[in-house]
Amino acid sequence: MNAKETDGQAGRTGVAVVTGAGSGIGRAVTRELLGAGWSVALAGRRAEALEETAGVSSGREGGRALVIPTDVSRPGDVEALFAAAVGRFGRVDLLFNNAGTFGPGGVPVEDLPYEAWRHVVDTNLNGAFLCAQAAYRQMKEQSPQGGRIINNGSVSAHVPRPRSVAYTATKHALTGLTKSLSLDGRPYRIAVGQIDIGNAATDMTERMETGALQANGEVAPEPVMDVADVARTVRHMAELPLEANVQFATVLATTMPYVGRG
Repeated sequence: MNAKETDGQAGRTGVAVVTGAGSGIGRAVTRELLGAGWSVALAGRRAEALEETAGVSSGREGGRALVIPTDVSRPGDVEALFAAAVGRFGRVDLLFNNAGTFGPGGVPVEDLPYEAWRHVVDTNLNGAFLCAQAAYRQMKEQSPQGGRIINNGSVSAHVPRPRSVAYTATKHALTGLTKSLSLDGRPYRIAVGQIDIGNAATDMTERMETGALQANGEVAPEPVMDVADVARTVRHMAELPLEANVQFATVLATTMPYVGRG
């Protein structure tokens, strides 16, 4: 299946790999892409959650949805993910590098266990690299050549929350990964961008509405936005022609305490 231009202003569709597709932003983006005509390989650790996202019965593939249980921190799992996606759909036009974890929230630096730090780094950074590397290899060699990688950063790629050292460090590192991949992909028509998201309404951000630790030590509720608005933004980035790229986009709840944080 080749990437194609749909009629009118609808933009490009093709084959996407979405990591962390079992919940939250990954689920919303997957459903947005499927609804727009993309074929999607859904990756995540929980098969049941992926099947719920795809709307398929246990152990079966939907017509344009392929469920592939994957731990992105394991090189063998990532290799199998892309092999399955290419085996089913023939190519990869888009990677939404979304899998991530915040880790233990609210833990002071001096009390953060190394195992917790390592888990966040392995998932958020190493996993993103492994998936980008696999996508890059496929996009470079396929015909027509090229594709797009969108990394899910965070507003924490710009400014941290209190007691978020592991998460914030990995999201800053993702920005460097995005820039480097974007440069190295130019000769092969591989466009790489990043979306930095603030307070989209998902299970991960439920606590924001009840109270989140602020830089001044207070706990205060924060506004959130509909995750569907994030999904539409990712789809817009994805469907641009490869000659155009959104290098960085920041999408956030309008009145969240981001500008001026700290």
